[in-house]
Amino acid sequence: MLSCANRAETFFLSLKLCELAAGKEARQKVAEALGLPDEIGNNKLTTLREASLSRKTKETSINLSLNLDGSGKHKISTGIPFFDHMLSQIAVHGLFDLIIQAKGDLEIDPHHTVEDVGLALGKAFDQALGDRKGLVRMATASVPMDESLAQVSLDFSGRPYTVVEATWNDIKVGDLPVTLITHFLESFAVQARCNLSVRLITGGDDHHRAEAIFKSLARALDAATQLDPRRTGTVPSSKGVL
Repeated sequence: MLSCANRAETFFLSLKLCELAAGKEARQKVAEALGLPDEIGNNKLTTLREASLSRKTKETSINLSLNLDGSGKHKISTGIPFFDHMLSQIAVHGLFDLIIQAKGDLEIDPHHTVEDVGLALGKAFDQALGDRKGLVRMATASVPMDESLAQVSLDFSGRPYTVVEATWNDIKVGDLPVTLITHFLESFAVQARCNLSVRLITGGDDHHRAEAIFKSLARALDAATQLDPRRTGTVPSSKGVL
């Protein structure tokens, strides 16, 4: 007989193969057929860690979909090619399925688009994490990109705070003003309700600096959003709340 872990893996594979992810009743039938318990970790089998949202203002229109337990599939379009490239790092290296369709007032500048994408993505993470029971919660990742090295530490504590220590050679990398990288990180942390610390340890080419930061962010997000079976059904806090 398959172990609970192997049956759980078979369960989620069955969802993909049978395209049953949209049907709660169908998912439950697959779980029952495999003899799975009602709950694994802190996630009921009928609950996928996903979020879809729309954010529309007079400045931007954003549609976003996120699956925390994905495989890195992504489709991203913000009208800012270098920003798209950085966002794709989050999906690919965090193994998140991510769709972002954003249209903003780029005829003015990229500020509103970058800010609002950060807010929307942070909100999606917050929603997908649910009550955060069983969450690993904290993580640090350090990733090199050729001569550049970055480190990102984060904590889904419920208390947004951002510190970014990074220097740049020029005012833009590609078509993205470097100041907006910090602003994106700040906006993300506010809505994700996380503490975010970003350090550029060494750096050369600005493209490499930025990519090291976003890859480090991706790996830290992947680690922090995992479920710890030792924390099943409990909030990862000595206070009992987040």
